[in-house]
Amino acid sequence: MSEPFEFAKYYKRPEFERPLRPARAAEREDDQMPTENLSELLGRVSENSASQIDGLVGDFGRLREKLRTDAKRIQREIEEYSRLSEQVMQLTKTISGRVEKVRASVDQPQGGPQENE
Repeated sequence: MSEPFEFAKYYKRPEFERPLRPARAAEREDDQMPTENLSELLGRVSENSASQIDGLVGDFGRLREKLRTDAKRIQREIEEYSRLSEQVMQLTKTISGRVEKVRASVDQPQGGPQENE
């Protein structure tokens, strides 16, 4: 039987996630971050977020360009398919007409009727 997962056993709270309101006044003085540290932390977090957003914007731009090029390629392939399909239809009509002519010539007796001989 498996035991329940003990999250607290494996999770270590990052330094910047300390409780904001400690229970005792003495702890409050020790746990407060200096303003410079908070400013530095905020700067790092916002810089990281901004770079991630910039990365996403770049990714979306590349995806949009790929969609454009794929759409153009698909449009060209559809046009080519349409041209080929039309050519096949014309060839089929031509072949069908020629086959009918061959059948008609084979069905006609050559040299006229020879019933009296």
